[in-house]
Amino acid sequence: MATSSPTRIRLTAPSATSWIVRVKTILFALRVSDLERSLAFYAAVGYVELNTIPFEDGSSLVWLRLPGEASVSLELVHRPADGPVTAGGFEHLAIEVESLTDTTARLAKAGLQPGEPVVHGDDGPKTSWLMDPDGYRIELVEWPPTGAPTFG
Repeated sequence: MATSSPTRIRLTAPSATSWIVRVKTILFALRVSDLERSLAFYAAVGYVELNTIPFEDGSSLVWLRLPGEASVSLELVHRPADGPVTAGGFEHLAIEVESLTDTTARLAKAGLQPGEPVVHGDDGPKTSWLMDPDGYRIELVEWPPTGAPTFG
């Protein structure tokens, strides 16, 4: 009996997006177990704390951004009543860096453990991986001199 592979179809709805004038991703929100530990980690990565929004139940949101960003790009969600975080379902967050060698050295000096840099081909990016205190993976990317890939 022959088996067939699943058929993949591409769903498009150009008319459904015709009302969109300008769209961009605002931020990623990560739930964290230990807010102070996570704030120290992300500060060592290079994030700057913008604002903390506390709630009466003891939970809070903390807005962060990298120095080159105009506004919030990462939100740490702390809900102690929900117990410890088990990272899963989220693949990774990628951060563009100017020099991967300098960045990984700075992170190691700050006590973090970035992975060994990997060069992806002659014209590809250099990457390294880092794990945050709750197990979220962060990819550090240095683009080649030709820049980031563009698709269209």
